[in-house]
Amino acid sequence: MSLKSNFELMAAYNHGMNQSMYGAASQLSVLGLNEDRGAFFGSILATLNHILVGDVIWLKRFANHPSQFSSLDYVRGLEWPKALDSILCMKLEDLLAAREKMDNLILDFSRELTDDVLASSLSYQNMKGKPLTQNLGYLIQHFFNHQTHHRGQVSVLLNQAGVNVDMTDLLLNIPSEQKSDNSL
Repeated sequence: MSLKSNFELMAAYNHGMNQSMYGAASQLSVLGLNEDRGAFFGSILATLNHILVGDVIWLKRFANHPSQFSSLDYVRGLEWPKALDSILCMKLEDLLAAREKMDNLILDFSRELTDDVLASSLSYQNMKGKPLTQNLGYLIQHFFNHQTHHRGQVSVLLNQAGVNVDMTDLLLNIPSEQKSDNSL
């Protein structure tokens, strides 16, 4: 398995899990989505917004890589979120539309990566303005881990609200290597 194929798998997993999360979240009322549930970002809607905020921040950083990934042209035109708790969309349907656009972009981005590019470095500034230079592959791994971490929080919040999210295991996206015997 290469890093590239791993990130293609993670992009597909991300897309599928977001569809599942948003489908589950759509079962709640506006009040239920915005209720402060004691989570780090408070509500389900605020946590879903945070995941998108994190994606925008990291994808804008990746867009500045010397490879100038064409799949990230759209994010270059987006404004930087002012804070990690920024609310980009007040309504779930608007957030879902933004999420779908971002997930399709992430799928395209994962296909544009190469193992050589993933071995290179990315220089960027953190949210406090501190300059950093780190391995791009590791940063993209963090990007996907961040999504998974906060989707786990959303899954728990939805479950506590009485909404089932179904299976969330990455295992369901890993292709089988078992050969079928069609000779019988």
